[in-house]
Amino acid sequence: MGYHSSFVDEEGVSKACGCPLLPLKSHINEPDSDAEQEDATSDIVDEAITFFRANIFFKNFDYKSSADKLLIYLTLYINLALKRLEGCRTLAEGKKSIINLGLEKIVIPGEAGFPFPGLFASPKSQQDAGKLCFATLLSSN
Repeated sequence: MGYHSSFVDEEGVSKACGCPLLPLKSHINEPDSDAEQEDATSDIVDEAITFFRANIFFKNFDYKSSADKLLIYLTLYINLALKRLEGCRTLAEGKKSIINLGLEKIVIPGEAGFPFPGLFASPKSQQDAGKLCFATLLSSN
């Protein structure tokens, strides 16, 4: 079960290691009304945050698209971020903890320590690995 990503259309979406490189919102626009808020487009990170609470309870998750694989990875990242924030007593400590999490070395598929072996393919080239690392850096900042 679980909630699946709405980004199932893979036409025109580039991938690195089988992971879709989906566009992220670059600016946070404050809508003036509730109607505008409903029409606002979301990105995969917004979707992961929205579905986090429900998806965290599922022991198994059958993915239907490569965007679902990315949703699984982002759910893990959100969980890791929340664990880092547990011990923080102030907003400044929390910000510092999250910034440090974003600065840590990124473990990519095929490397020891990647949390989901087999979920994504190992990079076929240095360029493929670089694209995945760059996309991960953008989504964590």
